[in-house]
Amino acid sequence: MTHPSRRLVIVVRADPVICGHSGEARNLAEVALTRGFDDVRLLTWPIPALQAAGLPLKPLDRLLPYSPGITVERPEPVGDYRVPDGRHLAGLTGRLVELLMEPVPTVCLSMYLVPHATVVADAVAAVRAAGFTPDVLTVAKAVGSDVTNVIRSCLREGRHGAAVALFTTFLSNDRLVAVSEYTRDEIIASAAEVDAACGTRFAEQCRRRVTISYPPIDVSAYLDLDPAAVDAELTRRGLRRDEYVLYLSRVSRAKGIYDLIEAYGRMRCRERVKLVIAGTGPALDQARAMAAGDDRIVFLTDVDDAEKPLLMHGCAAYALPTRPEPDFVETFGIALTEKMLAGGGPVITTLTGGTGEAVDSAAVIVEPGDVAGIAAAVDRAVLEMPTAERQDLERRARAHAMAFERTAVFDALFPAAHVGEPPHGGRGGPSIDDLRW
Repeated sequence: MTHPSRRLVIVVRADPVICGHSGEARNLAEVALTRGFDDVRLLTWPIPALQAAGLPLKPLDRLLPYSPGITVERPEPVGDYRVPDGRHLAGLTGRLVELLMEPVPTVCLSMYLVPHATVVADAVAAVRAAGFTPDVLTVAKAVGSDVTNVIRSCLREGRHGAAVALFTTFLSNDRLVAVSEYTRDEIIASAAEVDAACGTRFAEQCRRRVTISYPPIDVSAYLDLDPAAVDAELTRRGLRRDEYVLYLSRVSRAKGIYDLIEAYGRMRCRERVKLVIAGTGPALDQARAMAAGDDRIVFLTDVDDAEKPLLMHGCAAYALPTRPEPDFVETFGIALTEKMLAGGGPVITTLTGGTGEAVDSAAVIVEPGDVAGIAAAVDRAVLEMPTAERQDLERRARAHAMAFERTAVFDALFPAAHVGEPPHGGRGGPSIDDLRW
């Protein structure tokens, strides 16, 4: 039986979930094919399970295909209704065990600590306990909401046992990364709280071991857009270039959608620009109720990845007035950097969580929850901002966002994984030990 020479497994909530981190997994997988991995797998959830969870999903019939060499696996649950939650985890863990039993050097990246890091830890432990010696490097990436939602919930509710279990699982990995400096700081602060409550020593380990790996973006999808393609797509949607303000993200309170709709009602520019809300999510019904009777507010719930950069490029301004909530804080803001690459009108956002790392100084900043400030910022961008200032913002925004190009991010995350650069003795590619820097 012929086995691949090097394998990358990413355990993640992959497409069709509307989430920037599902795009992260896709981009890392695509780059891996150019870096000596001849078998790349995304281990993820069955689509019925994603639908049942109520997660916002992309149109299933228009998902972008992956390159040959990338396999998306959705293991079926193990057991029946008497195992209500563990069935899917058993399916994911069991399939990873099967992969690790093969004599293939493997890098295994988990994104979202709960439950994906647990899947990896359990699979590695099971394979070793069964007498195998897997050649595996484990990397756990905290994408943010697993900290601001799960860990913070444990601390608020005094459920320190769950927090201890999560940190123990996280720290059991060979490498630990966070999606932003903000997220790293939150991990360390949360670990210190657990230490204070339980007498553990997690904070020092996190401070020493957690590094930053920003989201990888396929910049080619956003640069040099065909003007004719932009105009054709806008025409299909009943829109015109520079005549709409765009909100494109998960539709939730924490993303500031309620504030934006209220602000739009106060804007002087509303007769010139429509408000386009592109996306779906838990606040969609309430957002529609707030907008009822306003024919200047347009909802698009079926935007796919190919259309996204066209809508971003054609807007008069892009508004994502995210705000901190108990269950969510924006830990980076991938859509912000995507918009900055696409060009067009300026980005209007808040300095919440890690958004400052995403936009640097190339966005118009408002205070979280400041409805009047949002209205004023959009009015200025649409009605008053000089062309030279708009162009300067666009230029600086694109220059900053280019730092998140997916190949550069991959090479920083896996610095030994370079094609044509054998690290020792002329070998054709690095072993897993070479990646344990």
